[in-house]
Order: sequence, then C-alpha cells, then structure tokens
Amino acid sequence: MATHRPPIIGIPAGLAVLLLTLAMPASSQQRPADLQPLPAIPPPPPGLVESSDEPQVTIVKRGEDQVEEYRVNGKLYMMKVTPSHGVPYYLIDDQGEGNWVRQSGIESRVRVPMWVIKRF
Repeated sequence: MATHRPPIIGIPAGLAVLLLTLAMPASSQQRPADLQPLPAIPPPPPGLVESSDEPQVTIVKRGEDQVEEYRVNGKLYMMKVTPSHGVPYYLIDDQGEGNWVRQSGIESRVRVPMWVIKRF
C-alpha cells in the first residue's frame, strides 16, 4: 500500500543564486573613513521634567518602632509601622481627611481606585 507524501517545496536554484547575489553587496560595503561619533544628548531644560508620581518614602524611628511614611505630592496617605516585636501593620488614609484605618496586610486588601475630580 502506497502512502501519500506531500510534495517537497523548495526554492529554485536560480532564485536562490539571485537572492544571494543581491545580499552580498549589502554585507560587503565598507564604512567611510571619516566617521565621527554623535554628540551626547543634552539633558532637558529645567522645568520641563515632569514630577514623578512615585511615592516619596520617609523612614522615621519612633521609640522602638520604625515608621515608613508614604507621600505623593507632599500628601501623607499611608504609613507602615514595624514594631520592634510583632508583625508590621499599615495605617491608611483612603479619603485624605486624616481618618487612619489600620490594615494588617496591605496585599490582602482590594483597593478601589479613587480620584478627586472636583472639590466644592
């Protein structure tokens, strides 16, 4: 019983030679002798660099505890308190009104994004 094999498709020899001939001049080109490196990119002018939205973290020692204060645009929104004994906990101000809520694990809490559109 004969098995059916798909035909082998290949590049004709003439086409392969033509492609190799066209590729050879591109690889054999010489660089000009008078090449010079490009000058370094200057830094942007002052005032054009946008402020980063990354939080600013300040670490403070209060007695035996270590407190990491997280701020964005100077506004304190979260503190991580690491006591000398025990597990670290977080104090979070969701509304920005100074009402701090204690969270024992920041990873386990789902935080819904909230932005202030307009204050009246």
